[in-house]
Amino acid sequence: MDYLPTPRTTPSRYQERARYDRATVHRILDEALICHLGYVADGRPVVLPTTHARLGETLYLHGSTGSRPMLSARSSLPVCVTATLVDALVLARSALHHSLAYRSVVAVGDARRVDDPAEKRRALGALLDHVAAGRAEDCRAPNTRELAATAVLALDLAEVSAKVRAGGPVDEPQDCTLPHWAGVVPLTVSAGVPVPADDLDPAIVAPGYLTRYSR
Repeated sequence: MDYLPTPRTTPSRYQERARYDRATVHRILDEALICHLGYVADGRPVVLPTTHARLGETLYLHGSTGSRPMLSARSSLPVCVTATLVDALVLARSALHHSLAYRSVVAVGDARRVDDPAEKRRALGALLDHVAAGRAEDCRAPNTRELAATAVLALDLAEVSAKVRAGGPVDEPQDCTLPHWAGVVPLTVSAGVPVPADDLDPAIVAPGYLTRYSR
C-alpha cells in the first residue's frame, strides 16, 4: 500500500517526479548514509545532519541526550527529515537546464524520544547495521552509562514522499546545435581498502562485511 499524499508531501514543482510507493521510499532511506533533521528551536529553524536507520515503518535518528533536539523532545517534536542520494551530474548546453540525477525522501511528523531500553537497544543496533551490515554483532554493546548518554528519536513513516529525477539533460530545441558537451556524469559511492587502527592487533583481520562493503 502506498503512502497517501498530503499537502505537506506534495511538491509544488515537478510533481511528476514524486513517488509514494513504499519500495522506493524504503530503498532510498536504507541506502542513504545520513539524513538531515529539521525542527524549530526558539522560533528559528534548525537543520542538523545525523545518522538514521529504518525498522519497518519507523525511522530512528541518533543523537546525544544533551543535544537540543533531544532536549526539545521530552514529549514529541515536530520535525522534517530528509535524505538525498545523488546519482549523476546532468550537464546541459544551457546554464538553466543543468541538474542532478537524484533520489530523495521527505518525511514529516511528530518524533518521539525513545525511552524504552529494549527499543533503544534495537534502534542503536539498527543504526550500526545501517552504516555497515553486521557491525552490531561485531562490537561491544553499549553499557548502562553509554545508553544513558545516547538519545534516539523515532518518527513513524506516515507523511512521506520520495522525489526522483533520472535521465539526461532537457535542452531547448534551439540549443541542441550549440558546440557544448551535454550528457550525464554518473556518480557512485565506493569503499576503499579498510585501514586498521594504529593500536589494532595485527592478528585481527578486516571482516568480510567491510572488505566487500558497498551501498
